Amino acid sequence: MATKLKNLSDYDPETIPSAENMKFGIVVSEWNTDVTEALFEGAHNTLLKNGAKEKNIIKKYVPGSFELTLGSQLFAENTDVDAVICLGCIIQGETRHFDFICAGVANGITQLNIKYNKPIIFGVLTTNNQQQAIDRAGGKHGNKGDEAAIAAIKMIALKNSFKIRI
Repeated sequence: MATKLKNLSDYDPETIPSAENMKFGIVVSEWNTDVTEALFEGAHNTLLKNGAKEKNIIKKYVPGSFELTLGSQLFAENTDVDAVICLGCIIQGETRHFDFICAGVANGITQLNIKYNKPIIFGVLTTNNQQQAIDRAGGKHGNKGDEAAIAAIKMIALKNSFKIRI
């Protein structure tokens, strides 16, 4: 989480497993494209930097953040990816729409993690204004896309650590 004390892009490379044999789906919201494309660049570059192969990263678009849940479900049901990274940006407006979208996306992604026993990563910015989003999409607070990619790698490694080895 981004606070004044934490940069979203800061992580200890020694604690990150290799992503060499991992496959990733990335679902990107088309709403607030300038922000979501910056989040994608952060996630994509972080995956490559940690050993993922370009051919093992699949990017798909959905119209808005609310649709990230179904986009992730389609990845889980129709591909062999090890994790799905959801990237979106919801900015507070004048109505309660923000609250409903944020809650729906968070709950939907949580349910998909459980249903598919697969990491579905919440890389969605929920900010009060455009500047806060920019600050968290490669700005002064780092890039939430980086953080989402690291979470995906670590969760795949955690899941794999529970597999029986003979």
